[in-house]
Amino acid sequence: MSCGLLEFCRLQELKTVRDYLFHGQTEPVENNQTAENEFSWDTSDWETAWDSDKSKQQETTSATSVEETTELSGPWLQNCMVSLSPCSDLLVVAHEQKAVFLSAKWRTDGGGREEMTLAVSWSGILSTEEGERVSSTICIPLASQKRSSTGRPDWTCVVVGFTSGHVRFYTENGVLLLAQLLHEDQVLKLKCRTYEIPRHPGVTEQHEELSILYPAALVTIDGFSLFQSLRACRNQVARAAAVGSDVIQPPPLAYKKWALQDMDAIVDHCSVGVMTLNVFDQMKNASILGGFNASVKGSPPAMSQYVTVGGGPYTGFYYAVEGSTQPLLSHVALAVASKLTSALFSAASGWLGWNKHKNEDETVQKHKPKVEPATPLGIRFGLPDSRRHGESICLSPCNTLAGVTDDFGRVTLLDLNRGIAIRMWKGYRDAQLGWLHVPEEQVSRESSLSTSVPRRHALFLVIYGPRRGILEIWAMQYGPRVGAFNVGKHCRLLYAGYRLLGVNSVTSQGWKIHTHQVCLLDPVTGTLRTVNVPFHLALSDKKSEGAKDMHLFKKLTTILKSKDMEPDILESEARDVLLDIKHSSIQKQALESLLSNKNIPVLCLTNITCALLGALQQQDADQVDPVLMQLCSSRLKLLQLYTDIHHVNSSADSEDRNEALDSLDGIEGDLARVSPTLQRYTKLNSRPSVSFVQDAPDAPLPAQTFLSQTECTEDGQLKLIHHSEPEWNQLGSFIFWSCLCGKSPPHKICDKLQQAAIGPAQLLSLLLSVWLQREKEVLQTPTECLKNLHELLVLLSNMDGAIEESWDPQSVSPWWQQCRNILAQSHNSAAALLAAFVAHRAARASITSRADSKLQSEWEAVSLELEHWVVCVRQLEDVLVLQTLLLVPPTVGAARGPAALCSIKTLLEGGSGGITDNVSKWVFRHNLAPEQLKEILQESENKDEEGAGEDVKVVESRENADGTAEVLMTVCKRFPHSLSPNLLFAHCCWEYVVQWNKDPEEGPHLCRAVEHLKLVSSPHIQLGICTMMWSTFIVKRFSAAAFLIEKVGKAPKDRLCRRDVGMGDRAMTSFLGCCVQLLQVLMEVTGLLVKNQCPLSFVNDFADSAVAEVPPPELSVEEVWCGAEGPASIAKLALEQKGVHYPLVQHHCLLASLLYATLTFSLKVKPLSLFDSKGKNAFFRDLTTIQLLPSGDTDPGLVLLRQEFLLRVLTAWVQCMDDPSVSASSTGPRMPPSNGPQAVWWPSLCLELGGLLQVTPDILRRHLVCQLYNQGLDRHAEEVMLEVEDKDVLGSQLLMITGQRLSYSLLHSQDQTQPAMEILARLPPTLCTWLKAMDPSELRCPLVALWQTSRLVVHVIEMLPENHAQYSLALHLLEAADALTTED
Repeated sequence: MSCGLLEFCRLQELKTVRDYLFHGQTEPVENNQTAENEFSWDTSDWETAWDSDKSKQQETTSATSVEETTELSGPWLQNCMVSLSPCSDLLVVAHEQKAVFLSAKWRTDGGGREEMTLAVSWSGILSTEEGERVSSTICIPLASQKRSSTGRPDWTCVVVGFTSGHVRFYTENGVLLLAQLLHEDQVLKLKCRTYEIPRHPGVTEQHEELSILYPAALVTIDGFSLFQSLRACRNQVARAAAVGSDVIQPPPLAYKKWALQDMDAIVDHCSVGVMTLNVFDQMKNASILGGFNASVKGSPPAMSQYVTVGGGPYTGFYYAVEGSTQPLLSHVALAVASKLTSALFSAASGWLGWNKHKNEDETVQKHKPKVEPATPLGIRFGLPDSRRHGESICLSPCNTLAGVTDDFGRVTLLDLNRGIAIRMWKGYRDAQLGWLHVPEEQVSRESSLSTSVPRRHALFLVIYGPRRGILEIWAMQYGPRVGAFNVGKHCRLLYAGYRLLGVNSVTSQGWKIHTHQVCLLDPVTGTLRTVNVPFHLALSDKKSEGAKDMHLFKKLTTILKSKDMEPDILESEARDVLLDIKHSSIQKQALESLLSNKNIPVLCLTNITCALLGALQQQDADQVDPVLMQLCSSRLKLLQLYTDIHHVNSSADSEDRNEALDSLDGIEGDLARVSPTLQRYTKLNSRPSVSFVQDAPDAPLPAQTFLSQTECTEDGQLKLIHHSEPEWNQLGSFIFWSCLCGKSPPHKICDKLQQAAIGPAQLLSLLLSVWLQREKEVLQTPTECLKNLHELLVLLSNMDGAIEESWDPQSVSPWWQQCRNILAQSHNSAAALLAAFVAHRAARASITSRADSKLQSEWEAVSLELEHWVVCVRQLEDVLVLQTLLLVPPTVGAARGPAALCSIKTLLEGGSGGITDNVSKWVFRHNLAPEQLKEILQESENKDEEGAGEDVKVVESRENADGTAEVLMTVCKRFPHSLSPNLLFAHCCWEYVVQWNKDPEEGPHLCRAVEHLKLVSSPHIQLGICTMMWSTFIVKRFSAAAFLIEKVGKAPKDRLCRRDVGMGDRAMTSFLGCCVQLLQVLMEVTGLLVKNQCPLSFVNDFADSAVAEVPPPELSVEEVWCGAEGPASIAKLALEQKGVHYPLVQHHCLLASLLYATLTFSLKVKPLSLFDSKGKNAFFRDLTTIQLLPSGDTDPGLVLLRQEFLLRVLTAWVQCMDDPSVSASSTGPRMPPSNGPQAVWWPSLCLELGGLLQVTPDILRRHLVCQLYNQGLDRHAEEVMLEVEDKDVLGSQLLMITGQRLSYSLLHSQDQTQPAMEILARLPPTLCTWLKAMDPSELRCPLVALWQTSRLVVHVIEMLPENHAQYSLALHLLEAADALTTED
């Protein structure tokens, strides 16, 4: 690695900036520049802009054209004041009175990459006084005070010094924040020092400050005071702009002012900071200044060191002794009044620029502030050189060195601690300096150091010589030149020397402040480049070999990146470079980089590794790194193995193999038994899938990938590394797939693997992984692949270390147990089952061969190992059938998503309910109706009982093209205990309610859950599921809905429902309906368990818990799945639930019914207000506890409120009934809705609720009859009228409805006829007066057939007794109705 110039930013509109600054344009550049108005880099623009009468003759060559362009365009930037923010997000270019601010922006180049640019954000005139010009600029980024800040600046302040002595502070947008006149002379330099974390405990922590240099004075402003003042000014400007005012009060500012003496001319300075002398230097200075009898203070004083350059002397060193700590801002006025002879602290005076539009007639003297005098500061010593004049000084980041340029073209390096010049360079006229502070890379340290030891840092001096157009980097202090670049003669080297203002040791913790130390601005190309220097270039002498090795390593990297090089040349150059490297650590790194490169052929890698190994073997044993030696030998062994396997796979070997296939006898029967399931599984699993080409198993395996997955152990054996599943499968395909397909002889591959000393256990894992992963290819030719797999298993089993010689066949073999574990974890059920068939026979053959020496041949060996294989095969057959069901795609409109995958391991870890849980998820995914599922389960039971002859026709006649029902019945047959109807319906219920809880807007999910719950025939399971559903998912949302309706007093809006309950208004209505059904089911099952079957009415005895009258069911699983370990099944948890308190359930069911009615008919009511204090306190309690419930007589006022609510429910239900005319015109019978406002069960529910709420049922029936007649539903009214007990009151109520109907027909109908008027005339006067008093508008359906009205009058006469006061009126109404009927 070597030095480099890295471009990180480009400047836009640079030509516009130059034209504005030098061509006298009065209008500033537009602030809002778009991305399309970018700077054109064509050199013709530069030539056109700067061409004058003395234009030169155009040359023919391009080099001459570029040189002319540089001469015309370059010098303008040297005449400007240029400053760049350390964060590189703001650039200021100023000339005379004008300035342009360029801010950072990001754009996308033609290649789609993001790149940083600097575009004009503000331009204008900064001078406010006549003849005033910009003399110095600086950009100071201010740290953010937010806790979430990571080190980026909050904003950047632009500080500008003028020839009038003013110093003004601006925002990035050119808004003036602060203006101050500190000294009546030209501002020469502005420099800043910010906080840096001390690298060593003994280093003094430096404070932040801004220093301003005048020809004979130096002003330093405390950084903390400046930071607070700038923030306050910015906030005040923002507030003033918001209210439309331009008057702000600037905050106080503390500064120190020194009059630098004993120097003829000062042009530049640097503030080194506070330093403390050691005891020896303190005694030396005291003896020199005070003589032999000089006294020495107990503690050395702290001093601020300032170094200036100029003339007479050439360099001056000033020390300001800190007499005391800096006073507070409130003491500034007192410090000024006391006229201390030490450092003068003053409150800033002379605010300019704030009220320039006010009081313009005032005198100039009133505007001009008072300038405080400076405190004299004498020079301590200097470097005298009468002919040499310094031009600039640049302080190093460590504050111990400084670079000085002079008019002789020299660059001098100063040691600031000793005050001497220690090095000088010549030939750098008009040089520009900068410093680089480079930390050491952790990986380059050879010794492992403790974390407490600080990292080393290297210091480099950057010198730019514009006369020569060269940029050089020199190592400090006496190091060589480590880099040089030809960059052009008109660039500007931008070195800030500071970072963020406002940072301290507390706020900087955890920050990653990214700043560029040195930047080079090229005005010709408009680019900003930073200098990158690696740490190792600072090393010298004995460490130079490491730097050389790093260069060789970089050279090797460059060679490896070359793609057009011939393999022979590549091998030769790479070998030479690798052998030239001396350090073993770098040589090891280079070898690993070489072996990981995919562009090098395997033969080249082998030859290079052999050459390196031979070179190491020729060296002395003491000088050779054993780690590197082992690396070379192991990699060479792996490369040879890779070459051998590749050769065997690529060679067409067709020799006959002696396959011991006798052990596979009988496998055809197993295949025939599972063939239908395999065919259906293959069909369902043959859908195309998307994968990357490099992850495909058939992709060729590079040698580099092979090396990355293998390693050599200390004992010389090879070990396979499982990085990722695709790479593992690719490695297995490279080794075994050709053997499984029959293209390569398995015994040759196994011989190579055995010679390489790879563990048989890893090879077995790799073989089975390939077999399982390539399931689709295996199922295409299963018979041939099974034979090859059997041969490979036998060969691997016979390897050393596979099966121990001491293994007893009556115990479990670790070798075959590993095989079963791999098959049990696989989700490829078909391939796992086929492998189990083969492994079972291979294990039996192995056991038989071992038992021949102990048992007679006519006896069959019985082994525990074979029993485990029988169980494994049975489990895999079950898994295959279940996986086939899970792969059945859902119908259109059902829930989508990937099919679930199962294995023996997942089913065993799922507990006793794992199988049922998988099927219930499949039911939800297919949205299978509960009744349809019940029908399929019944058919499966009938098929088992009656035989398959007749029922096959039933299954085939079903509208089920994909055979879903048949597959489901097959699964139920395989799992008769786990998929019993009770367990399956319970799990389906729980799955639906879980899915509803994830998205409560899906109300049908909860409805389906309740439907599945109703189909559970076991009362104990049903009771437990109800209790768990209520306490886990329902009660919290139910209580929220109740409190919300109580708070609103009516059906709440959708927004309120979503906020409080978590679902919309429609979903909440459906939710409350499901709550009613759930509580009804809970009441029914509780009543069943206590032999008290009453759905909704109260019982006198309190069923506190379920009495064990009905025995609970016994839960069992299939024999091969008894080893399931995991969470308990839903059914088991349901059986463990406690019994519920029956009256408390009824109490909640009553509230749920009231809430459901409120939302269904949009009624205004406070439902909780319909209960007394006892009833309210009992709500939302645990249903298994006994609560104090209301008993006895209730307050009549409360009963009246309940009655009014139920009457409104009945009225709303009647209003929602269909129009009878529409019903009559409809063709065919129409089924009434089962839910919603038109459900037929609402009247019976209201009557039940009335009995529970102590409301007289007869009042509800009479109101319902009246409302039905009012709606014109006479037939329904006659059915309800039969149940009314108080006929007299009902007759009087119906008499009013009859009168309203006749009044409408005789007096208010639009088609009144003359016969009707005649009939009205014949009526008795009393009846006419009564009819005229009727208001037909109260009828919702006044247009009713006259025969229905006559029938109604007949019913009224039958209900009224003869001695009733309105009996005669009813007779007259009957005569009038009959007369109207006759006329009609």
